[in-house]
Amino acid sequence: MPGRPPENRQEAMRKLVWIGIWLAFLGAPVSDLLKEEHTAWATALGWLALAAFVGVYLALVFRHTARPLARATVSSMVAFLFCLAVVTSLTLDSPWLVLFVYVSVGCGAALPLELARWAIPGVTVVMALTGLTTRGQWGDFLPGLAIPALLGGFAMTGVRHLVRTTVQLREARATVAQLAANEERLRLARDLHDLLGHSLSLITLKSELAGRMLPDRPEQAARQVADIEQVSRQALVDVRAAVSGYRRATLAGELAGARTALTAAGVAADLPAAAELPPGAPPDAEEALAWVVREATTNVVRHSAARKCLITLTERQTLDGRFVELRIEDDGRGGPSAPAPGNGLTGLAERLAKVGGGIETSCGKGFTLVARVPLAQERGSAAPAERDAR
Repeated sequence: MPGRPPENRQEAMRKLVWIGIWLAFLGAPVSDLLKEEHTAWATALGWLALAAFVGVYLALVFRHTARPLARATVSSMVAFLFCLAVVTSLTLDSPWLVLFVYVSVGCGAALPLELARWAIPGVTVVMALTGLTTRGQWGDFLPGLAIPALLGGFAMTGVRHLVRTTVQLREARATVAQLAANEERLRLARDLHDLLGHSLSLITLKSELAGRMLPDRPEQAARQVADIEQVSRQALVDVRAAVSGYRRATLAGELAGARTALTAAGVAADLPAAAELPPGAPPDAEEALAWVVREATTNVVRHSAARKCLITLTERQTLDGRFVELRIEDDGRGGPSAPAPGNGLTGLAERLAKVGGGIETSCGKGFTLVARVPLAQERGSAAPAERDAR
């Protein structure tokens, strides 16, 4: 993968072959040394300089493109290659000017992009000036090197930019996957809290009732136990559906469940007869309000010690537009003794926010929870200001 260091020897050899194949253009210096036109000392030093140049070049390109080296180390290696190219070209003649092409490529591969933009043309200019002092036919040889030096250097900067973009895209994809996993875990935790909180509260309540009825009223206790079995089975079905991601709560179903739970707890329930939302409600508004009914009913049964609970579902017209309002009131503990907002209310606020709604709570003689969801404007009901503008 681009921008990733080799993980085994096979990947390292593949990368080394890909980088080393471009060393075939060093045929000119090798051919110059094989002609034996230089003295023995010059030939020996030429081979030594060529080996050192190739070694440093491979170390720079191979190592830096996998794990970036320190800036001082990169600058030292590029400077060494540049000096070696200048010295060999001045002492061993024009065939060695090809080393400047590799210096240009090294600049594009290792130097910072801002510096490489100036270093690559600078190396090409120095190569041209050095070629003026050689004894070969530099006038024919130099144009064949200037263009590769410029193209090779800037092409390497493009490759570096592509590698950097690929790494950033890979990191962004991993981040998106992590965020999606976190969102799914949050959804599952929220659904399980709402499902199990309601069902377990009802099971606990009916178990207490069955325990009190057992000595004197075994038939009624048996009915409570049967209800416990039914609730537990339904909770198991709901949990499986929530884990599978296919569960969708309905307002009518949750109102029916709320009536059962409140009645079992000895709370007088006043619920709306109809559970249909007005026209213009968002697609997911019913599910969000259904979860509000479930969570609020659970809180009434578990925390409020209320005697009455009123649930209303109305449509309201305000200055901000049309809203459907779900209000749940009880006459239980209010004021300072009311429960602080916890995971349940936080989850409800998140659900309502997804459909553009919001939630409000207040404490007085009891506890009041109000959930509002905006409704779409009907055709032909534009605001007066808009009609005047037309």
